[in-house]
Amino acid sequence: MQRIVALLRLLAIVVIILSGLVLHTRNAQPVTLDLYFVRIEQPLSLILAVSLLIGAVLGVLGALPRLLAGRRANRRLRRELRAHAMLPAAPPTDAADKGPA
Repeated sequence: MQRIVALLRLLAIVVIILSGLVLHTRNAQPVTLDLYFVRIEQPLSLILAVSLLIGAVLGVLGALPRLLAGRRANRRLRRELRAHAMLPAAPPTDAADKGPA
C-alpha cells in the first residue's frame, strides 16, 4: 500500500513538473506587469506561476484559523475522553435485573 502511495505522489510530482514546462514553453513571451509604483517585465509563464503560488498561500492562510480551531477542539475532546475513560465504569443496568415494573 505504501508503494502505491509513493508511486502516486511521484506521478503527481511528474505531472506538475510537466505542466509547468508546457506552461513555460507555450507562454514564454515577455509581459509588462504594471503595479502603479513599479513596472515588471517578465515572461507570462513566470507571472502566472507566481500568481498561482500567491493564491495558494493566501488560500492556506485564509483556512488556517479554521484548521487551528478544529485542532484545538479535537485536543480538548481527546482530553475529555481520556478523563472520562479513567473514571470507574457505572454498573450495567439491565431491565431483567430490576424485576417487575
